Amino acid sequence: MVKIIIDNKEYEVDPKKSLLESCLSLGLDLPYFCWHPAMGSVGACRQCGVKTYRDESDTKGKIVMACMEPVKEGMRVGVFEEEAKAFRAGVNEWMMTNHPHDCPVCDEGGECHLQDMTVITGHNYRRFVFKKRTYRNQHLGPFINHEMNRCIQCYRCVRFYRDYAGGRDFDNMASHNHVYFGRHEDGVLENEFSGNLVEVCPTGVFTDKSLKKHFTRKWDYSTAPSICTNCSLGCNTITGERYGMIRRIRSRYNGQVNGYFICDRGRYGYEFVNDTKRIKDPSLRKENGNLEKVDKADMQSHVAKLFSGKDKVIGIGSPRASLESNFALKKFVGYNNFFQGISGKELKLTNTILDILQNGAARTPSLKEVEKADAVLILGEDLTNTAPMLALAVRQSIRQKSFEKIKGTNIPEWQDAVVRSVSQNEKGPLFIASLYETKLDDVATKTIRCFPDEIAMLGFEVASLLDNMAPKINNPSKQIHSLVTEISLALKEAKRPLIISGISCFNENILHAAANVAWALCNSGKAAELSFVVPEANSLGTAMLGGKSLNDAFDAVEKGNAETVIILENDLYRRADKNSVDAFFNKCKNIVVLDSLENSTTSKAGTIIPVGTFAESDGTFVNNEGRAQRYYQAYHSSNPNLLEGWRWLDGIELAKSSSKSELKNFNDFLIELVESFPKFEGIQKITPPPDFRIAGQKIPRETQRYSGRTAMHANINVSEPKPPEDPDSPLSYTMEGYKGEPPSSLIPFYWSPGWNSVQAINKYQIEVGGELHGGEPGKRLIEPKQNTNAEFFNAIAEPFKIKDGEFFVVPVYHIFGSEELSSISPSIAELAPRPYVAINLDNAEKLKIKKDDEINLYINNYRLRLPVKIKLGLPKGMLGIPVSLYGMQYFDLPVWCKISGGNN
Repeated sequence: MVKIIIDNKEYEVDPKKSLLESCLSLGLDLPYFCWHPAMGSVGACRQCGVKTYRDESDTKGKIVMACMEPVKEGMRVGVFEEEAKAFRAGVNEWMMTNHPHDCPVCDEGGECHLQDMTVITGHNYRRFVFKKRTYRNQHLGPFINHEMNRCIQCYRCVRFYRDYAGGRDFDNMASHNHVYFGRHEDGVLENEFSGNLVEVCPTGVFTDKSLKKHFTRKWDYSTAPSICTNCSLGCNTITGERYGMIRRIRSRYNGQVNGYFICDRGRYGYEFVNDTKRIKDPSLRKENGNLEKVDKADMQSHVAKLFSGKDKVIGIGSPRASLESNFALKKFVGYNNFFQGISGKELKLTNTILDILQNGAARTPSLKEVEKADAVLILGEDLTNTAPMLALAVRQSIRQKSFEKIKGTNIPEWQDAVVRSVSQNEKGPLFIASLYETKLDDVATKTIRCFPDEIAMLGFEVASLLDNMAPKINNPSKQIHSLVTEISLALKEAKRPLIISGISCFNENILHAAANVAWALCNSGKAAELSFVVPEANSLGTAMLGGKSLNDAFDAVEKGNAETVIILENDLYRRADKNSVDAFFNKCKNIVVLDSLENSTTSKAGTIIPVGTFAESDGTFVNNEGRAQRYYQAYHSSNPNLLEGWRWLDGIELAKSSSKSELKNFNDFLIELVESFPKFEGIQKITPPPDFRIAGQKIPRETQRYSGRTAMHANINVSEPKPPEDPDSPLSYTMEGYKGEPPSSLIPFYWSPGWNSVQAINKYQIEVGGELHGGEPGKRLIEPKQNTNAEFFNAIAEPFKIKDGEFFVVPVYHIFGSEELSSISPSIAELAPRPYVAINLDNAEKLKIKKDDEINLYINNYRLRLPVKIKLGLPKGMLGIPVSLYGMQYFDLPVWCKISGGNN
């Protein structure tokens, strides 16, 4: 730490930070635009001008830009001196010369960083009376609305899109006062993180297009801290509601997980909550097939009778349901009758990952720690489509080489443009072994595309070069052998090597190979890290809870050991082939389904129970890192039937036992869960208990500016209704409550006096860009064993062989379309591809197949007819079919198939 003097007052600050960061960390309201804590400084806007002095005798000083100024011992600074304030007001006035006077109709109004900075600088009168510069706005796709006239040329958007997220179809054009930020022509933004422009932009140039369909002023939301449900990474989000409808999702800062950003699937995949297919009433199917609504008490009694005994009943859980709901189901049907609701293959792979992480020597990193890795090996994962924010973190990790290059110079890491210029954007080692080309290939050192077992071979061979005790591969292919030496050398030289793999290839050998590489590095004294991607939001939590596979459930019914089944938030037709699921349902005597949306499984159910989505529920997810995190209801639904799965099951349990006990609240369930499964010890403490209060008050879900509560219900009653109570959390459903900063896990919105925009996050951090006050939300449940020399997995013995006349079919993943719930959102569905089959160009030419030709695939006992896409990176002899797109049938991939059609 160094001591500096700001306005004649002495402070201690971090010498690695810029003057702007230091001022903000000290709580000083120094205005800025172009600087962003995740992207460093470029000095483009000139808004953060301050005065610096040589020493005590210097009375004149000079104006400098705080974002470009390093701090040093004894530095003297004038932040709020009149000359500095006048300079900043002048800069703000320049920026406002062409900015339109449209705050009342601007989507950003009320949480606009430009508004905040204009007030802070004191610029309150416009002298510019001439014609303003105008632009033509662009169509940028279903996510982003474009209003270029509001631009103040801070360059944040292009710095995020191109430099941080790796996008190439968006840039700045023209010069001087006519710089244009957009695409070379109208069209959908291609980058999977484009939605962050909404929060990165300090004005209203880029706004949420999905929000425009049901626009609400920022102060009229009911909000709550939440967790993204659309992949396994557990990004922190804020859910905003108005009039019983979810209006938008925003990123919620967690310095160890997603930081300031989220992917577009996480931001725009929420609209399934508002879908017309929502199940809203408990229903029983009559003999004619029609559904008859019943009230909640009758439904609980009905289901209780169906499950009066446990000898012929089973429960099927779900990795998209909360930990509490899965536990409630397991307890309700009996531990031996609980099935996780995933295929046998997926269950085995998830359990393998859990075992490796719990009993191996390598630690699984957080997303923040991934950014610090200085050499990365990816085995078999298309990260941009299966775990988008992990791909974004990997993009930041390759910059460690640049930071290493400037060591020994006077260039700080936050000098973004200078670092990029000096290092010439030199990239750290990144090696990708995948089934087909990925979006990270553009920054990879080397890529290899091959069959799953060959990917595993490469991993085993790398491990054997790193540690002589690791098993070797006999006769590896030339393609593999040419890479392993370079990969092993890069990993050896790294200080923080990282291995990434996952379930996508459905190949256990790849998981074993990834573990071997990480363990070999650990044995050599490296701080190696190992990250696995699992399919869904609570895949790892459900695995920790335990249970059998869906295949085992099918066998139980087939053998007559079960006749009544209760299915929790799970469409079985997305988990197993249609014939198997049909046979299962045909043999079930009673089918009870708890879910939020109508689907193929609910159409087979005789009893349907509505459950709340993440927006109407409280629950816990365990992400791929093993971090347990809590999400809360954004609003209290007026529909008394939209309860969490665990609350429905608790009510049914009480009806079954004729108990007069009261329903358990959320905390009761957590305590019972930990008592039953000690491995979850501590999750009841990751957020404050329901009775937590600050100064006797709850934390409000609504801002102090929240308005219109009486008007909202004026068509019913002009008197303001009593706000609903929340017995499950320390949050209130009103604007009344504690007005100060809440605990980090309970932050429902960011606001501080003078800071109405998302930039108010800096007021909630110990230091800008650092940890939140009170620590980051969540608790890690998985840590590796200390000083463990894990026993290596045996390498696969035989190289992969292609069958004559057959193709090896592998899964292809899409960020938009492969995930079940987000696919229902209209904006996501617009970008989801239609079902297709991908084929290598050489194979297509040999078979005389052209793009868009339809061919027949013969997989097991099915014939599938699909149009063709030519995928250049796909190996010969391999076909790819997209996973879980609507209209696609489930197949247990990978699998061999034959084809016909085209012109062959």
